[in-house]
Amino acid sequence: MSPHATGLEEGSMDLFRRRYEKALEWVVLLLMVVLAGEVTLGIVFRTMGESLVWYDEVASVLLAWLTFYGSALASVKRGHIGCPEVVEQLPPGPRRAIGIFSQVLVIAFFALMAWVGASILPILMTDTLVSLPWVPMAFVQSVIPISSALILIAEGMNLVELLRQPIQARESLAPGQH
Repeated sequence: MSPHATGLEEGSMDLFRRRYEKALEWVVLLLMVVLAGEVTLGIVFRTMGESLVWYDEVASVLLAWLTFYGSALASVKRGHIGCPEVVEQLPPGPRRAIGIFSQVLVIAFFALMAWVGASILPILMTDTLVSLPWVPMAFVQSVIPISSALILIAEGMNLVELLRQPIQARESLAPGQH
């Protein structure tokens, strides 16, 4: 008997999705705590008249990281902005085709972003943060290929789920419609 027939395949995908989502939630939570701590520290030092030279630059990097990793989490939760009202008006066949097509476009975009992001890292190896010269810019910018790969995993799971869904039979028409 195949794993698909026993439901094991779906169960393992669901389990993986839940664990993956939980791991990304922890990453995002950690980044939020670190950013909040860093901003609070910056405010305290500034209030005492002793500004931290690295405060603004590090806060910007943390906010960017939070945005990129938060986007990966939103992909797992299928929480990105869309126009479901428009697509839901279509018959089941075209609705499914548009869903698959748009999912493939998203995957292609993030595959390109991961590749370009990884390609640029060697170029940035000699650059560093201005206020913290011991932090390589390649480390800072590594968020682009890493988060793109994380989004690819999430969007790949979304595509698999979409492909597994059978085409629904035409919904029954409301009374009076033919």
